[in-house]
Amino acid sequence: MSQFMMAGDPVWIVPYDESWPQQFQQLAQSMRAALGPVALRIDHIGSTSIPQLAAKPVIDIQISVADFEPLNAFRVPLESLGYVFRAENPELTKRYFREPPGERRAHIHVRRAGSFSQQLALLFRDYVRAHPDVAAEYAQLKIGLARRYNRPEDREAYTDAKDPFIWQILSQADKWAQQIGWVAGPSDA
Repeated sequence: MSQFMMAGDPVWIVPYDESWPQQFQQLAQSMRAALGPVALRIDHIGSTSIPQLAAKPVIDIQISVADFEPLNAFRVPLESLGYVFRAENPELTKRYFREPPGERRAHIHVRRAGSFSQQLALLFRDYVRAHPDVAAEYAQLKIGLARRYNRPEDREAYTDAKDPFIWQILSQADKWAQQIGWVAGPSDA
């Protein structure tokens, strides 16, 4: 299998890689230097941010900004690092960038600090990190779904099939957050 996952590839789930946090840090450090105070937070999110969780080998990074305008405040610095802005992204609660061409897959999610979508990504990550049993159940689901939806054209079906479980986890995470008074910890970078 190729070192880099490409857009037309089938869903590919691999065992947790101990180097994922370091890969995030390398990417995040250059982003922090380029973005300066525009990036209120830079966080490792998604499955590769959860120890021992099997995942697609994609580093997801959330950059929290005060506002989406002016777009060039974060677009120009990220593009100067080679990231590709995806203006066609249908999610209106984020601005989306992809890795520089030929580089290891990375998804860059720029969200408004304090927004529902920004907090949701952090809560999901923190809850699953704190509950290894949930991480193990999630990993088994992802592995099974990757086997079922193993053609490139099945990627959307794979994502859709995870949704009920993710919303179940988020319901549990909300209760957990209320019990412990959860707030997002310090930025990862």
